Amino acid sequence: MRFFRLSFRLKRSLSGGAAARLWRAAVLGAAVLFSASVGRGAEKADTVQQQLQELRQANTALQEQLRAQKGLIETLSRQVGELQSARSAREQELADLKAGNNAPADTKAPGGINLGKLHITGEGGVGFFHTAREGSSPNSEFRVDEAKLFFEAPVWENVYFFSELNLAQREESGLSLKLGEFYVDFEDVSRLWNRERQLNVRAGRMDIPFGEEYLTRDAIDNPLISHSLADFWGVDEGVELYGKLGKFSYALAVQNGSDADNRDFNRDKSVAGRISYDPTRWLHFSVSAMRTGDLNVQNDQLSALWFGNGYFRSLGSTNTTAFRANLVQGDVAVRWARGHLSAAGGVIRYDDNDPAGNNRRTVYYYSFEGQQFLTRKLYAAARFSHILADKGFPLVGQGDYGDYFYESLTESLWRLSLGVGYRFSENLLLKAEYSFERGKETGGDIRNQEDMFSVQAALKF
Repeated sequence: MRFFRLSFRLKRSLSGGAAARLWRAAVLGAAVLFSASVGRGAEKADTVQQQLQELRQANTALQEQLRAQKGLIETLSRQVGELQSARSAREQELADLKAGNNAPADTKAPGGINLGKLHITGEGGVGFFHTAREGSSPNSEFRVDEAKLFFEAPVWENVYFFSELNLAQREESGLSLKLGEFYVDFEDVSRLWNRERQLNVRAGRMDIPFGEEYLTRDAIDNPLISHSLADFWGVDEGVELYGKLGKFSYALAVQNGSDADNRDFNRDKSVAGRISYDPTRWLHFSVSAMRTGDLNVQNDQLSALWFGNGYFRSLGSTNTTAFRANLVQGDVAVRWARGHLSAAGGVIRYDDNDPAGNNRRTVYYYSFEGQQFLTRKLYAAARFSHILADKGFPLVGQGDYGDYFYESLTESLWRLSLGVGYRFSENLLLKAEYSFERGKETGGDIRNQEDMFSVQAALKF
């Protein structure tokens, strides 16, 4: 503004063409200065705009790089998780196969004692037992109910040694040292034809692979203290094949058949097998079959297979020289995150060569079991089991062994067990139970004085 006032004064002080020329020169100079200023501003604006564009491009490239890195990290994490899951599943399958079972089972917590290659673990249970006057514990007993030591060691590549020592068992009177399982395990023999876990072989003294209750019979695994009335289990010398084919698994054993340890007084062998099918992780089926083979009355005396809290024995006269039993059983189990429901049932055909008469008979049995965790550690469990024998059978149950195994035969016996348990950890379990037991003998006498109350602490290391 001062420039125009100065120009106006100069215009008044000058005259004629000089004034006009001076005016035009001043205006032209101002225009040039203004244009230069505007040009520099535009150039500066273009530079800023270019820098902003470059920043936007760099930011876009950085975001793309971050997205790519995030995707790579997610892919790697997923692959690592899949590998870990596959490894865990593989380890669980091997553990299940070693047990002769492919059904889901409680995870064994690591522990035990390592002495070089030798791994030592143990399980046991102590408790209090009281039955009514005709039961096995009418005087209210404190008892070391179970005490076991397990020894396992690698021998060569996929060959392992396993042994079980029983220091105390509910089925044995008093405390004694007795050999349980003792075998050499040839794992993954099927690798010879490039197939994993299809065939494994055991040789020695093994569990009889009939039914499934024996797989969870130990105190730390059993949700209750009692077992079902049938309670099939036993160990015997022989050879066992086991493996897995897709969703199917199997176990097949040829064994001596009698309770005479390391001896067999009849050439006829026991054969037992089980085929299992798991369509999903929560549903399980299996079918078992067994023949005890002919057993010598005088020398074998008893079967290796435990049944009804006793064994199979001869029901014939003193002239009987051989007896046998054939069995078939089906199992089904449904499992969920905090419990399970299972059922089993089957039939037994007994026969002997008694020249004095026909002792052939049929025995039917079944059981239902359920368990539900009420909190993370507290659970409730129940089991109902029933045995029906048309002509009577030695069924001890919770009664006195001498009375109900040798003296009298029972035609019907049922048991209802109700219990609660508190699992402090995988290694410690405290449980209590009341079992109702009722039955009828062949002579018509009623069995109603064998109810049992028990408390037990089970542990393993």
